[in-house]
Amino acid sequence: MNRNTATITRIDETLTFQKPTVEDGSAMWELVDNSSLDQNSPYKYIMMCEFFAETCIVAKEDEKVVGFVTAFIPPEKSDVLFIWQIGTDESQRGKGIASRLLNELLKRESCNDVQYVEATVTPTNKASQKLFKRLARDHDTECNVSECFSEDLFPGDEHEEELTYRIGPFSK
Repeated sequence: MNRNTATITRIDETLTFQKPTVEDGSAMWELVDNSSLDQNSPYKYIMMCEFFAETCIVAKEDEKVVGFVTAFIPPEKSDVLFIWQIGTDESQRGKGIASRLLNELLKRESCNDVQYVEATVTPTNKASQKLFKRLARDHDTECNVSECFSEDLFPGDEHEEELTYRIGPFSK
């Protein structure tokens, strides 16, 4: 399959989930830029679309990116899908798009060996905490939280500590 050919899953009449293309990278960056999420460089989003498309996903409504997940499988943890970032357009919040994106991603062949989902979450990010706890509940598995990166590792005084959320094991 051509790496730029997206596998499209139609969810309803207007919303589709698919592998991102490099052309989606700037739209992902703009979605984050218009939110309270940590902004990465535009290059990060384009790079994720190019080199990690198998473990990333976008939701589109009328060809517009309205949600995404950037993720990868760490080389030293082939049974883990690490979620780097999840974003949803303000117009889509409260509709369960983030949960649907994660579940669609976990169905992919590239995630066949995934037994755990991991992500780092700040203590004040209640939406992500709720999302990952719901993922564990929906899959009848555990969500364990542990320390990861203390706030003193980050430059400046503006970043909270990051806690690891580990969901799994998943049954296939």
